[in-house]
Amino acid sequence: MNLFADIRVLVIDTLNDMVAAGELPDGLTFDNVAVEPPRDALHGDMATNAAMVLAKPSGKKPRDIADALADRLRGDARVASADVAGPGFLNLRLAGDVWTGLVQGILSTPDYGRSTMGQGARINVEFVSANPTGPMHVGHARGAIFGDALADLLDFAGYDVTREYYINDGGAQVDVLARSAFARYREACGESFEIGEGMYPGEYLVSVGRALKDRYGDTLLDKGEQDWLPEVREIATDLMMAMIRDDLAALGVEMDHYFSEKSLYDTGLIEAAINELDEKGLIYRGTLEPPKGKLPEDWEPREQTLFKSTDYGDDVDRPIKKSDGSWTYFAPDIAYHYDKVKRGYDQLIDVFGADHGGYVKRMKAAVGALSDNTVPLDVKLVQLVKLYKNGEPFKMSKRAGTFITLRDLVEQAGADVARFHMLTRKNDAPLDFDFAKVLEQSKDNPVFYVQYAHARVCSVLRKAAEQGIALTDTPNLTDDAELALARKLADWPRQVEIAAKGHEPHRIAFYLYDLASDFHALWNKGNDKPELRFLQDDPAASAAKIALPRAVSVVISSGLGILGVTPAEEMR
Repeated sequence: MNLFADIRVLVIDTLNDMVAAGELPDGLTFDNVAVEPPRDALHGDMATNAAMVLAKPSGKKPRDIADALADRLRGDARVASADVAGPGFLNLRLAGDVWTGLVQGILSTPDYGRSTMGQGARINVEFVSANPTGPMHVGHARGAIFGDALADLLDFAGYDVTREYYINDGGAQVDVLARSAFARYREACGESFEIGEGMYPGEYLVSVGRALKDRYGDTLLDKGEQDWLPEVREIATDLMMAMIRDDLAALGVEMDHYFSEKSLYDTGLIEAAINELDEKGLIYRGTLEPPKGKLPEDWEPREQTLFKSTDYGDDVDRPIKKSDGSWTYFAPDIAYHYDKVKRGYDQLIDVFGADHGGYVKRMKAAVGALSDNTVPLDVKLVQLVKLYKNGEPFKMSKRAGTFITLRDLVEQAGADVARFHMLTRKNDAPLDFDFAKVLEQSKDNPVFYVQYAHARVCSVLRKAAEQGIALTDTPNLTDDAELALARKLADWPRQVEIAAKGHEPHRIAFYLYDLASDFHALWNKGNDKPELRFLQDDPAASAAKIALPRAVSVVISSGLGILGVTPAEEMR
């Protein structure tokens, strides 16, 4: 059920009738005809731009089209009034039965707002993908929350979604991890040890050292690095990934698939991806132009193996092999996305940290080339989180081992609070996370405000049950505040589709805050007007008044479900 979509169908059908009657010319397309909330709620329940977008292609004045369209729409039982405003905007007011039916429909459809827009298209959402060199920190938390909520949103909008984590276990950083873990192993064996420069000094590796001691005793102490490094690297990586999985679980994130970078090497996957590009004439030997600005002292023009990424929108062509014949960092990334394309996804989404902005064009070029531009890649950049503790900025340093972990965040703020708050900003906007503010019980805290609305409904339902009130799905909507709340509920399916199309889960958080505001406004109005209170002296009147807040709770519950937040039944 989507009231805005239903009224848009009515408008399109009416326009087709006008074409059939000769009031509009043949050949018009109505793709840009929209039905939306009016800018000012005083103007009506819905507004359409039909006359404005059809004026030029039809050769008619928008006001003339709007007047004719309004005359026809007034004949539909759902339309109480149709008024033309300005140069040709058309404002509609809907009949009271429409709003009654809306509430009834919501209460009979627990997944109200769920869309078929995606039509089962397969989308791979790759997010987090933190190096397996330690526990996740607050910066990772935002990417994890954003990616997970985006996946939930797309699922709600009718897509077949895979959540994927790319394990960066093929680079030099895992060798550094192994050496750092070996130092802790020496410590566990009672030997003197030293954390060398550039190694990971965090206390989290103490348990890894102990695990190595439990498994090998002191048999590794006399071996050379070439002998112990491969095994220690694998064990340390596995233990770090187990820690990362636990961290994600604490945040309510569960991946569908983990993909190991290491699996790309010595398996032919990189070679297969590059060969496919080569067969398309996109791999060549050449010399790049010098970088713009001041040249690095060690820069020199040299012939390299390059990917012709400029054919697919990149700024420059990109090296895929180093001068020593080894692959660049870009080559395994090409192979990884080649694997995704071969797995048959219709669309790819990568969630990157803001520091990877320079990587966007080359990755889009690679996917475009590998898929012949049939598989779009959307790269979402997630900005940093500024963390405040006791009113002071708290700085993180992964290598120094003094960072705030994701687990610290969950333990201090709670997963629900952390998730909702980090979705109250667009992903590419900086975000401040102040522990005092996110736990504050006030209207200024959107987490509390939305949860409080749901808890208030639950409180009303508990009292209704105590009084033996038999609920009804038929509301009694008599006041402007009740109708405003119903209009907001009607907008839920439209907001889901807008957020899903734009890959913007923060829109769901914004909508929920606005819905909670309208609900609280009605609640407060009931303090002055007893007839608006949900619980009346007459049980039948109470049942009718309770129907609307019950519908509100259905939508809040669904919205919070998309954000991965548990609806509160009572506030402590």
